[in-house]
Amino acid sequence: MDEKLLNQLVFFPTPDSPCSYLPDRESRSIFLHPDQAIDRALYSQLNQLGFRRSGAHLYRPWCDSCQACQSVRVITQDFTLSRNQKRVLSRNKDLQVEWCRAEATAENYDLYQRYIELRHDDGDMYPPSYDQFVSFLCQPPQGVENYFLSFRKDDKLVAVAVVDMLPDGVSAIYTYYDPKEEARSLGKLAILWLINWAKQQQLPHVYLGYWIEDCKKMSYKSDYQPQELFNGLQWEPLRIR
Repeated sequence: MDEKLLNQLVFFPTPDSPCSYLPDRESRSIFLHPDQAIDRALYSQLNQLGFRRSGAHLYRPWCDSCQACQSVRVITQDFTLSRNQKRVLSRNKDLQVEWCRAEATAENYDLYQRYIELRHDDGDMYPPSYDQFVSFLCQPPQGVENYFLSFRKDDKLVAVAVVDMLPDGVSAIYTYYDPKEEARSLGKLAILWLINWAKQQQLPHVYLGYWIEDCKKMSYKSDYQPQELFNGLQWEPLRIR
């Protein structure tokens, strides 16, 4: 890593706010200054240090008294399917999968809108809007290689995984899907597809974002083993209690 460059970067903290994942806790983050130019190499270095992105903004949790949010990544070459994961793949053999440009087509936005309205009407992204969709999922920092992984049933779009390409793997940014297809477990399918694809490309990691062991919304990420977490200093094996 270019430590000299990293030491020159400017970050700013957010004010404390109620935590979205753990009740009765406060949270805050640090963001990379928006005027900082980002290229693929810098993005990769920050990703290695546990940073994630929301739209064009790179951030990392920065809470004073809590380190529950841990950045995690799957070790693709050693990954093995569980019985449940095998069933997910079998259940979705009829779907067609393709890499697409990350763009705000009417079809992509329509699916996103229905997903937010029916699955996350109590979240920060409700109510959805076209501008929100574009800034969140279609406008990465310059130099970041960003794609939509589209899943279709008889030419109908049923799921989209938003993915960044990295030198050492892929980063799963966000996944949304048709709420009427809940039985397919499309969120799980997207992760399994990315792991298999990265393994075929001999890419060692699939980054899944932040894992919170005591939060049901986030704990599912530990189902994809083996995994590593970033402890604030280095990556180490994830051990489930």
